[in-house]
Amino acid sequence: MTDSQVRDVVIVGGGTAGWMVASALSRVLGPQHSIRLIESDEIGTVGVGEATIPMIKLFNQTLELDEMDFVRRTSGSFKLGIEFVNWGRLGDSYIHGFGKIGQDLGALPFYQYWLKLNLSGRAGPMDDYSINTRAARDGKFLPAANDRPNSPLADIGYAYHFDATQYARYLREYAEARGVQRIEGKVVDVTLNGESGFVESVTLESGDTVAGQLFIDCSGFRGLLIEQALKTGYEDWSHWLPCDRAVAVQCESTDALTPYTRSTALEAGWQWRIPLQHRVGNGYVYCSRFISDDEASARVVGNLEGAAITEPRVLRFVTGKRRKFWNRNVIAMGLASGFMEPLESTSIHLIQSAIARLIAFFPSAGFDPIDIKEYNTHTDFEFDRIRDFLILHYHATERDDTPFWDYCRTMQVPELLKHRMQLFRTHGRFFRDNAELFAEPSWVQVMIGQRWMPEGYHPLVDAFGDEKVLQHVEGVRAVIANCSQAMPTHGAFIERYCKAPMA
Repeated sequence: MTDSQVRDVVIVGGGTAGWMVASALSRVLGPQHSIRLIESDEIGTVGVGEATIPMIKLFNQTLELDEMDFVRRTSGSFKLGIEFVNWGRLGDSYIHGFGKIGQDLGALPFYQYWLKLNLSGRAGPMDDYSINTRAARDGKFLPAANDRPNSPLADIGYAYHFDATQYARYLREYAEARGVQRIEGKVVDVTLNGESGFVESVTLESGDTVAGQLFIDCSGFRGLLIEQALKTGYEDWSHWLPCDRAVAVQCESTDALTPYTRSTALEAGWQWRIPLQHRVGNGYVYCSRFISDDEASARVVGNLEGAAITEPRVLRFVTGKRRKFWNRNVIAMGLASGFMEPLESTSIHLIQSAIARLIAFFPSAGFDPIDIKEYNTHTDFEFDRIRDFLILHYHATERDDTPFWDYCRTMQVPELLKHRMQLFRTHGRFFRDNAELFAEPSWVQVMIGQRWMPEGYHPLVDAFGDEKVLQHVEGVRAVIANCSQAMPTHGAFIERYCKAPMA
């Protein structure tokens, strides 16, 4: 290949991943680039990645999407965080909320002062000290009020729940309007260059061939290009993240439209609940060594709040990642790049970050190995840090009531995670590593929420007298309660600004 521009991009696979890539590239690349997406109406998508984290707002802003139109067109709702039920002990409940915890005082984060009061029995539950978690408990929602910089209302962080099928359709409309060509068909063969090993073209079931310079593999778990053609290899993490199946089912909504995802720990995994305007998404993520598919299906159906509107569908997966995300002239995105279960709603974010990384390292036709190596290094870092955060949820538990939880509680974990847990155990210290996804508030909320409590607090907290600390902490609690009370309900906000049309 000559060292010239890459002008011909081929995306293999549609769904959320394929159309996110197509939309972003059609927005960023000029009209001199050809973007073609191959997908088949006969091949279904996983379609259960319906909960997100706040970074999705940056993606939508890059596309210049109107937020309320986006929510309306995808039957969406707003997400202030995730409620975790029965994770530390049976009967426990805490919320991992987006946004900050309390109001810092001096050089230390707010939670250190909360720790001091909690150790002496004078603090309320941590959920009371974050606008996100308090509003979630109260069923309230309001976007961040940027005109009130000194109020907790300016600190509201949020993401979305949406119908994944509608989202893909919405992005397809966006991308095609900007010149992306959709090709209907199944890929049945891949042609590699005899010298370089690069993908030259793919052959469709119809006999047509589609040639390109850069190929984006969005073919899902199959990894048609990255694995079946290039034999890249896969790193298996199932010894740390033992769940290997999920059964998904949709039901009618009977409860209030809650502004958070719910994750309820069950005997061999956990059940998700994702509230949309027109239905509720449910699923049981489980380990097949401890429960059968039929038992898992019966369990999730028995837990539905309303009548089922789909049949239970079992998905099989192996948690882990590709040994290379970018191999030769193929970049894997979405499920083709690896899979970490949806416990913290990171699947769509990993697509988004891969797209941003592709744009930063967009290649010339020479495909410089230095660029490819750097891309893979950054992606490895992101996957590994998210992996450790997910393992934390399973390992930081006191549950020993089932063989599954006893395994998770006693399993060996990665050394960095072990170190972080030990560091937090002494004085509640946590330090974010460079640009890893989950920052201090996330780790703190999960560890405290799952009873991984520090034995002490930062010594500099005592630079303030007890009365000063108590006054500050309880003052934050009162202000946040008042702010939540002033917010509209989640349902009322949607009804006024982004109600989806009835089917």
